[in-house]
Amino acid sequence: METFLQTTINGLASGSIYALGAIGLSLVYAILKLVNFAHGDFMTLGGYVAFVVNVSLGAPLVVAAAAAVAAIAVVGLITEAVIWRPMRNRGAGVMQLLLLSIGLAFVIRNLILFGWGGQEKRLDIDNTRTFDLGIVRISLIQVIVISIAAVVLVAVGVMLRSTYVGKSMRALSDSFDLAEVSGIDTRRVVTYTWVLGGGLAGLAGVLAGIFTTLRPDTGFLLLLGIFAAVILGGIGNPFGALVGGIALGLVQEWSTNWITPTYKEAIGFVVLILVLLFRPNGVLGHATRTG
Repeated sequence: METFLQTTINGLASGSIYALGAIGLSLVYAILKLVNFAHGDFMTLGGYVAFVVNVSLGAPLVVAAAAAVAAIAVVGLITEAVIWRPMRNRGAGVMQLLLLSIGLAFVIRNLILFGWGGQEKRLDIDNTRTFDLGIVRISLIQVIVISIAAVVLVAVGVMLRSTYVGKSMRALSDSFDLAEVSGIDTRRVVTYTWVLGGGLAGLAGVLAGIFTTLRPDTGFLLLLGIFAAVILGGIGNPFGALVGGIALGLVQEWSTNWITPTYKEAIGFVVLILVLLFRPNGVLGHATRTG
């Protein structure tokens, strides 16, 4: 039981990072039908912005996290204005946008490598402090990651369910054209989508930097798991992405009770395949109507 509880805490921490990244990725796909392979590098850039503010400038970690969220939200808006909107207006298809996002990912990753080098970076936080809860120990880092992620994920869920902006985002995800005809300001909602998606990516990058270390490929290494979380929960469903991210983190960590931790990522994808065999549209996905 002690080992199970310990791996559960570990899984909640890693799953929280997956969930934050997956919600932003899922929102962008749901509304714009854009498979953004640069999303992982947005996360990395957010981590490095936090590193500059927290370590280079000596600001508190909370200020660094806020700066990262704001910076990556702005990056999302810039890419929308400079790349994605002009390409949509020119009738670019899914494949063209996909290739553009891959190219953007390489550009961001190499700019990070050029600016900060390839050495690992650490945020200024005590990574040795732990709390003994009797049958389980939880580190300060895990407390921070799980607590921040829980608050943000609940806030995002409430926003999507209860606010006008959230309902507008859900309307656009159902039918962009119908939402536009019904009077929704689609351009403004797209702006909000990039602000939210970019902000969540920036925060996920900061938490990833807290949880492990920062490298130019940190987000890239997390991206496959984030895509798995999106698919597991249901493509284009932000709530499914949340469930998928937490579930993936838990399954991977629980598997270390029986197998070598080296293979935990593979176990996560085995579970993904098994789920999709019975639920091809994901846990919270809906079947696509044809004919």
